[in-house]
Amino acid sequence: MHNEKFYYLGLIRTDCDNLSVFLSFKEERCKRYMDKNMMPIATKPHYELLDGLRGVAALLVVWYHVFEGFQFAGNQPFIRFINHGYLAVDFFFMLSGFVMGYAYGDRLDKSLSIAAFFKRRLIRLHPMVIMGSLIGFISFALTGFERWDGTHTTLVVSLIALVAAWLMIPALPGMPREVRGNGELFPLNGPSWSLFFEYIGNILYAVFIHRLSTRLLALLTALLSCVWAWFAITNQSQYGSIGVGWTFDMVNMLGGSLRMLCPFTIGILLSRVFKPHFIKGIFWWCSVILLLLFHVPFLGSDGSFSLNGIYEMVCILILFPCIVWLGASGKTTDKRSERVCLWLGQISYPLYIVHYPLMYAFYLWLIKTKQYTLSSTWPVALCVILGSIILAQVCLKCYDLPVRKWLNRH
Repeated sequence: MHNEKFYYLGLIRTDCDNLSVFLSFKEERCKRYMDKNMMPIATKPHYELLDGLRGVAALLVVWYHVFEGFQFAGNQPFIRFINHGYLAVDFFFMLSGFVMGYAYGDRLDKSLSIAAFFKRRLIRLHPMVIMGSLIGFISFALTGFERWDGTHTTLVVSLIALVAAWLMIPALPGMPREVRGNGELFPLNGPSWSLFFEYIGNILYAVFIHRLSTRLLALLTALLSCVWAWFAITNQSQYGSIGVGWTFDMVNMLGGSLRMLCPFTIGILLSRVFKPHFIKGIFWWCSVILLLLFHVPFLGSDGSFSLNGIYEMVCILILFPCIVWLGASGKTTDKRSERVCLWLGQISYPLYIVHYPLMYAFYLWLIKTKQYTLSSTWPVALCVILGSIILAQVCLKCYDLPVRKWLNRH
């Protein structure tokens, strides 16, 4: 259909009456025109299993944030049970780099301009950024604009925070539009911090990284990996983990940048050197591995090195690249697994970006009821998880897909 639109558009533009004129256009000219005008062109095959694994990681993030609520409300030192669920963000960054390199590596500066690339990325990501922040605002309003310390902010300040979130303008800790009082870059929807760094990665990729030769890219990746390993193993964050990037200070801005760039460039490098190695049933094996890796308990320090940081680096520098490689090698073998991976891939981003406003309400309820365990709160926790999935599905079907389709047409 899009090809027909292109040809008929060409008919109007050239004031021709003969359809054969358009049919003689060269394929390359057609591609250039379609890229320029944001119309879909012949696409590469999807990595179905990677889509599915992204969805599995998103579900595990929601599960992790339930236990984060117990830790936050109960003022506990560590998150119990699924302590390493935050590593899903690092896995997302690596998947993003791999898909970015695969989809755009041979097209940028050739058949696709940098401006068109930015339009595509904004259309893909920003509609749900807007929706996630709006849901966060509604959630905050329904809880009476109550901050974590029990005080209240105003409607006007909250609206300013909403507009700033739509424009991806981060809040500084303590400023009025940092409305929840927890120091988050985007207090109406905390996970937007990772989209902030994702946008930075996209800009760096389009302007600089995609131009590097594979050898220079490998050198850059090795350098970033060494610096990131130093940051994690020496516990520069003082958190005992690499759970950085969510607030605006020197450690989090440096750590958040490294946290995005290291797995992101690993993913890009993998896309360039990738050769498939098929293993039957690999989607389920990789899903189980992610489940186990995220549930490893917190590891302390031996006094000179952070054992938890060593574990994090093993995951990011060794295990996650293997999972991405194996996931990219596999194929769905039946209609059921194909539908499962398709749904997981579609729901992953909406689920990640809209679930946290529901978690805010859940956390506030935990604080007020003074309940800090799954055994005492599992019915409410289950409703929050199922509600997040349903909300994500509704946003996907009724908002995200239609809006992106409309933006692509225009």
